[in-house]
Amino acid sequence: MKLYMHPGACSLSPHIVCRELGLPVELVEVDRATHRTQGGEDYLHINGNGYVPALVLADGQVLTEGPAIVQYLADLRPEAGLLPPTGSVERSRVQSWLNFISAELHKPMVMLMLPAYAPARAVVAALVDKRLDWLAGQIAGPYLTGDRFTVADAYLFVCLNWSPWNGVDLARRPALQAFMAQVAARPGVQAALAAEGLAPLGDSIFFAPRPAEAVAAQ
Repeated sequence: MKLYMHPGACSLSPHIVCRELGLPVELVEVDRATHRTQGGEDYLHINGNGYVPALVLADGQVLTEGPAIVQYLADLRPEAGLLPPTGSVERSRVQSWLNFISAELHKPMVMLMLPAYAPARAVVAALVDKRLDWLAGQIAGPYLTGDRFTVADAYLFVCLNWSPWNGVDLARRPALQAFMAQVAARPGVQAALAAEGLAPLGDSIFFAPRPAEAVAAQ
């Protein structure tokens, strides 16, 4: 499989899931400005919407949209438990979280980083604050649904990791800070971060691209 990605973007979520499941995957980096891959491909021929992620399967089929991709991946290794069994209430709860993160956090948190949405920043920031305040009181344990890590946790981790760049304050939400630390400590997550060249941002719980000279020295 090939995962078309950009370091630290929402494509980090399926990348983490691949690492957690032990699934071999080839990473293909996409330049979001030019829509060209590191090998010179026109990414628009793979995903006409132009954004990551896209997962190309062994038979050439293409899957897009992160929440769908992570569910497909989890079902390849159901014994790992990253997604509960089909038809169970527990699975529907994880899917509910995926929908919430996608609709209520992912897009508005991205909007806070884009100059085009500056006129609406106050309204969008207020919405994100409201959703995060609610979320902080909903986490059932170390992870969203309790003691077991799921694909929804990978997705939330990635979105919350954008906080230093969109002005979201997690410091007043200890439950979310604890969640970030819990997820970041997982070996599969650490492997995905390292593969994308992401390292701790100072002494914080967030991860950013390492300086080019540090990456080259490895």
